[in-house]
Amino acid sequence: MTKKKDFEETTGSIAGLGRKELKKRIRGFRGRDCLKLDFSEEHLNSLSVDRLRHILLAALINTRK
Repeated sequence: MTKKKDFEETTGSIAGLGRKELKKRIRGFRGRDCLKLDFSEEHLNSLSVDRLRHILLAALINTRK
């Protein structure tokens, strides 16, 4: 699979997620080298759904380098 195709599939799947699932994935995220996202529930609740998508996508992109 090409990198472009993989990126498109990842962005498409993230675009379909709602707030609850985005927060769940961000809170449970474990990347390479034990990268863990550490956001409080209060902070995540203050962010827009688009911002939550951006955070998750950025984390996923960084784990694939």
